[in-house]
Amino acid sequence: MMDGPYFVLVVIGVVGTGLVAGVFCAFSTFVMPGLASLPPAQGVAAMRAINRAALMPAFLLLFLGSAVLCAVIAVVTFVLWPDRVTVELLLGSALYLFGSFGVTMMANVPRNEALAKLEPGTQEASAYWSAYVREWSAWNHVRTVASAAAMVSYALALS
Repeated sequence: MMDGPYFVLVVIGVVGTGLVAGVFCAFSTFVMPGLASLPPAQGVAAMRAINRAALMPAFLLLFLGSAVLCAVIAVVTFVLWPDRVTVELLLGSALYLFGSFGVTMMANVPRNEALAKLEPGTQEASAYWSAYVREWSAWNHVRTVASAAAMVSYALALS
């Protein structure tokens, strides 16, 4: 069984990836459906405000801190190569780094940036809104599952 700082890293990894999975799950299950039910101008304005709020330190620390932690766990795992839990630890790191962080950077952030350039209430914003909600939500489902699976994988490494 793991012990010491390595154990603590993985426990924090479980908590971090689990909290991020919870945030993403909230968006998948009720935030985005709620925003989608609004008139486009209101939905665009609300999502733009949410995207600005997501750049505050609390969420960035959780999201980016979890990515750094997952990278550290992967590096430490490669160095120590623990017999029993290597697969779980590397899988958890890969799931979060690629399925959560990577998807965010490659799929969700570009859509957020495009939305930020549109003025709520314009024809262009209204036309973009339905595609934005559909595509952003689909990628968010991927992030949700990847973050939750990373948490489970790290938890299995602890057992």
